[in-house]
Amino acid sequence: MSPEIALLTILTDNFREMFEFYSSVLGFTPKLELEEYAEFESEGVRFAVCAREIMYDATGDESYTIPTKGHAFEHAFPVESPADVDTEFEKLVRNGAKPVKKPADMPWGQRTAFFADPDGNIHEVFADIG
Repeated sequence: MSPEIALLTILTDNFREMFEFYSSVLGFTPKLELEEYAEFESEGVRFAVCAREIMYDATGDESYTIPTKGHAFEHAFPVESPADVDTEFEKLVRNGAKPVKKPADMPWGQRTAFFADPDGNIHEVFADIG
């Protein structure tokens, strides 16, 4: 096995709303769309949203039937400039993302804003500062 990630999949009990969020709000183009599984075009790695029930059916592992709590992952979306962080954050919120933290300059040298998807997973939009 090579230490390379080929596919990242978000598991959800809310497939349709998550699909709409990632396609309509974030702008990912669907590449493959089945009943409760979809892959999106994403340079560098395949990206998918999948109903938990599909993974349970595929594996028989009952842990897929237990709803999760907390945040198991974060996506970070780069933009060109610190000013673009503000613009993109406002656009994301206007289009349906839940605001978590407005844009701010962070001590690690980036301007960053945080937002959530319909399942409450927190993500960020960021740009390097100068």
